[in-house]
Amino acid sequence: MNTATQIAPLIGIAPACLALGVARATFYRAQQGVAMLCPRRPRPRSPLALSEPEREAILELLHAPEYVDRSPRTVFAMLLDAGRYLASVSSFYRILRAAGEARPRRNELTHPPYAKPKLLATGPRQLWSWTSPSSRGRRSGCTSICM
Repeated sequence: MNTATQIAPLIGIAPACLALGVARATFYRAQQGVAMLCPRRPRPRSPLALSEPEREAILELLHAPEYVDRSPRTVFAMLLDAGRYLASVSSFYRILRAAGEARPRRNELTHPPYAKPKLLATGPRQLWSWTSPSSRGRRSGCTSICM
């Protein structure tokens, strides 16, 4: 970038950047320095946002025994059927995500990895199989016909 800065007054900015393979935007960005990258101001809180007691009430409701195994969408529908509206479905998910609980709410079992059975015959007539015409022999890589 120093080279482009040095030869730019002599031949111009565009030809200097073209000769060095540097984009003009990169050249100008380097000229601006760090002053161009100012820190962002924090966004003001929306007046429509839920207050902290409302968020805690929703989280307590989602932890209640009758709702603990249900999805936020199902809880929302059940509350609407009961005539209660606390927040939108996306707010329910947002509150759970902020609490670190945005995952499937039911107990999920994982299946162990399936290990393919290995057929090993050390002699004749030891292995009978309908699915495999050959089996592993005594030595590695050696196969024999099952008869």
